[in-house]
Amino acid sequence: MRLTGRLTGKTAIVTGASSGIGRAISLLFAQEGATIIAADVTTNVVEGGTPVLEELNKVTDKAIFVKADISKGSDVQSLFDDVAGRYGRVDILVNNAVIRGGSSLVDTDEAEWERVTDVNLKGAYLCLRAAVRQMLTQEIIGEARGRIVNITSQHGMIAAPGDFAYGVSKAGMVYMTKQVASDYGHESIICNAVAPGKILTGKGGRAVDPDMLAYSESRTPLPRLGKPIDVARAALFLASDEATYLTGHNLMVDGGWMAR
Repeated sequence: MRLTGRLTGKTAIVTGASSGIGRAISLLFAQEGATIIAADVTTNVVEGGTPVLEELNKVTDKAIFVKADISKGSDVQSLFDDVAGRYGRVDILVNNAVIRGGSSLVDTDEAEWERVTDVNLKGAYLCLRAAVRQMLTQEIIGEARGRIVNITSQHGMIAAPGDFAYGVSKAGMVYMTKQVASDYGHESIICNAVAPGKILTGKGGRAVDPDMLAYSESRTPLPRLGKPIDVARAALFLASDEATYLTGHNLMVDGGWMAR
């Protein structure tokens, strides 16, 4: 992919930036010229490797890491206040932070429900609210006061087998994308989403169970499963000024899964 500086001069907050998809988005956005605020509850890398800030520093001198638990309103507000104070505006929010559950409805206890939805749903809402509040104070540049990219999932539209809380939370993010786009489009705040299919992030466990992989391969028309960079490239388009007259959209990056 040829780099073109599509995000030069933009300030971007990426949540869940330490690992997987969030890490890939942070690095690609940095390569495209953005100032990156990599936010996560930990610097540990799920798939292994060096902390994301070390990798960002290899490609830019315009990146910081902020430790934040997005399930806590105080952490979210401090994050956005700090970024607005340092840089004057928040041009881009990538709402990516996520955790999985792993239980069917009857096996989902309240603790699991709260753990998953506190991050995936409540955390997304808190970040959306803080982002929109800040963006409403900003002048329009190009066609936008700011752009939001939610990382949803194909499982926001179809069942997530054996992962009830996760599927519900992602369906909620799909809805929030449309609601924010509808409510704030007239204010030139752009809100879209990327819905990944099966993405191999490098983490272990249930995600790479042989039976799960075989099922995903059988459901995906393209001859490979997804990689974090596939999602990052879609997020880049939606975060850039190239995405014109486009809001409230949930862009599938699934190798054709939902077409089958």
